Amino acid sequence: MIPPTVLVLGGSGFVGRYIVAKLVASGRRVIVPTRRREAAKHLLLLPTVDVIEADIHDAATLRQLASGVTAVVNLVGILNETRTGDFQSVHVELTRKTVIACRETRVARLLHMSAINARPDGPSQYLRSKGEAEGVVATSDIAWTIFRPSVIFGREDSFLNMFARLERMLPIIALACPNARFQPTYVGDVARAFVHALEDDRTHGERYDLCGPKVYTLRQLVAYAGELTARHRPILSLGPRLSKLQATMLEFLPGKLMSRDNLASMQLPSVCTGGFPVVFGFAPTPLEAIAPEYLAPVVRDRYAGFRAHGRR
Repeated sequence: MIPPTVLVLGGSGFVGRYIVAKLVASGRRVIVPTRRREAAKHLLLLPTVDVIEADIHDAATLRQLASGVTAVVNLVGILNETRTGDFQSVHVELTRKTVIACRETRVARLLHMSAINARPDGPSQYLRSKGEAEGVVATSDIAWTIFRPSVIFGREDSFLNMFARLERMLPIIALACPNARFQPTYVGDVARAFVHALEDDRTHGERYDLCGPKVYTLRQLVAYAGELTARHRPILSLGPRLSKLQATMLEFLPGKLMSRDNLASMQLPSVCTGGFPVVFGFAPTPLEAIAPEYLAPVVRDRYAGFRAHGRR
């Protein structure tokens, strides 16, 4: 019997690698397109994964990739634009092309990654484009499910790891929007919810906010990262004007640690109004159960101590 095949757009990214691994564990074949095969080398050893070099923004290529698959998972997203129009191209136009490809190749199932507070009238370009993309999915005739997580944490995340790096590098942390509220959700839980949805008809036509069990301010999260890395840097909370000034300056530096659009997104609390969706059948994982595994230097330092002692 031929196993069902899932096309995962954005499968080589942070969240994608977890979803792909769970799809493989569930017995599915997975197709992961990527511009550079090297970028997905961590997936090459998984037994039923095909990594294909392809430009998914090309409609004909996308249609060919979707041909013969049972479901499409769209995880593609960006936090900042490199060029004006990138949000529209990546979030909206790619989603529209994906829906069309699914319709033309008769793919019956579409799982779509969005974000909490996504809406066409949102305060940032990021949230507005995510909201517009949700509309494209929701008005399609495909059995769709939309996921709207808060900030996602895990070993390869670009959130807590970024703060940990800054606290190793800087003597003091000047923090914009320190009272912004987040309810971080574990990447493994997000992946588990996605894979569950493929088998549960109750999730058709539903939007799910995904959050962890606890709400934190940005200042609390930065302080926690410093605690775990044993770098207790003073945190200087910036007011609205200085926050905007900092975001403007960082927006034009390499790496773009923050932008004015990010700052605008943080004006809305990235939190869930209810608990974790009961349809998925599990409770969300606390931040404190996972973050020490990849941020705390305790284990590394302990082995270093053993080696030093052994040389005496």
